[in-house]
Amino acid sequence: MPKTISTLALGGAALALTATLALAHGDVTPQAVNTEGLPAVGEEWLSENPYREEAAGKDIWEKAIAIGDSGYNQNCARCHGLGVVSGGLAPDLRFLEAEEYGDEWYVERFQFGYTQNGITKMPAFGELLGQEAAWAIRTYIETRPDQDQIDELTPELLALRDKLAAMADGGEGDADAIHDELAEIAGGIETLSGAPVADSVASRAAHILEKGGDDAYHKAAETLTIGLSSAH
Repeated sequence: MPKTISTLALGGAALALTATLALAHGDVTPQAVNTEGLPAVGEEWLSENPYREEAAGKDIWEKAIAIGDSGYNQNCARCHGLGVVSGGLAPDLRFLEAEEYGDEWYVERFQFGYTQNGITKMPAFGELLGQEAAWAIRTYIETRPDQDQIDELTPELLALRDKLAAMADGGEGDADAIHDELAEIAGGIETLSGAPVADSVASRAAHILEKGGDDAYHKAAETLTIGLSSAH
């Protein structure tokens, strides 16, 4: 399992940012996040993520990831990077432990933001976005896959993508076998946070095939194409 970075190390990384970078870092206008479909968690802020699969069930966990994906890209990607892959401007949140102590660090920063020497390096999102959005984004962040593994698996995933694309155009193929192969690949992909399951492009494509539908082959192929392209 890849090692996680402690909250202390993340805090140190934040403190090490220069004032010049910080001017851009805090310049974000929070965008509302639609959390419809997620259970309300009350007004008092929690100290642990309520939307993890073991606590909320698979359906809510998956819903939280989807909402968190949108919320992160609207509000966080500018500083923390697309796919939560930091370019060095802000801490790489993929390494923040998927445990209560990691949650506490995260939710404090989300609620109140972060200011150093009078300069806002991260705006306060808590009052504007709310707790459900906060934990959905947290769920998305902690389930990011190990990108090195994705890179190694890219040729294999592209080959499966090509098979699905051919099937979408009327060609022959074994959808069950492709699903099983994608699911097996997904099961071997780790997170960097220590979360037990990674939300990878392989798992998303497998899920589409599992749900079925007239355009499942096309959607799964497109998911692989977009996911692997954005990873690079």
